[in-house]
Amino acid sequence: MSRLVIFSLLVLAGCSEAYTSKIDSRTYAIEGPGVPGGSSGPNQREAQRLCPKGFRVLNEEVHRNTTDRANDENGMYTNWTVRCL
Repeated sequence: MSRLVIFSLLVLAGCSEAYTSKIDSRTYAIEGPGVPGGSSGPNQREAQRLCPKGFRVLNEEVHRNTTDRANDENGMYTNWTVRCL
């Protein structure tokens, strides 16, 4: 039973992470998880991890649930394009 609880917690913790894809040598696209209120905290943590010397946000997109995310009730999604300094 305790293994199931630990596994469930790990799965849920992974759902609050931002996903990153590399565009070029210093530019990344960061897709934030659905967060009530549209917080960009997960994006900022991921950008700081990728760019320890600093970063600049080139583009920011904020959107609510769309038809492909109709069953997801997490709120707003924030996507960033960042360039490392």
